[in-house]
Amino acid sequence: MKLALTEMDGFQELLDRKAAELTRILQKRDGIAIEKSADQMDEIQYASERDLAIRNVDRESAMLRHVKAALARIHDGSFGTCMECESPISPKRLTALPWAPRCIKCQEDADNNGEASEPFGDVAVKAA
Repeated sequence: MKLALTEMDGFQELLDRKAAELTRILQKRDGIAIEKSADQMDEIQYASERDLAIRNVDRESAMLRHVKAALARIHDGSFGTCMECESPISPKRLTALPWAPRCIKCQEDADNNGEASEPFGDVAVKAA
């Protein structure tokens, strides 16, 4: 089952908006600044906040890579097709996770084998 052109346009618009949002978020890195304090408890709090900000940047960067890869698949005509088994990815899954590169079965296999997963992969499994 091939996606209709209007569906493809809708996914491209959604992915374009998501990429722009993530790019804006990643440009703001105020939380990573190293702050010094004479108070040891403040130092611990600053370090904790900085670690959280770094994890968020890592997660958002990975998400942006997945979104850009999905946009590339739209342009090369492979969007909506599983990169592993070449079966169509269910519209329900794509609606929930438009950057999904695999069908639910192949994603579950990849997760079980410890391969790199999509960001928010647990949402994707429930969305299949």
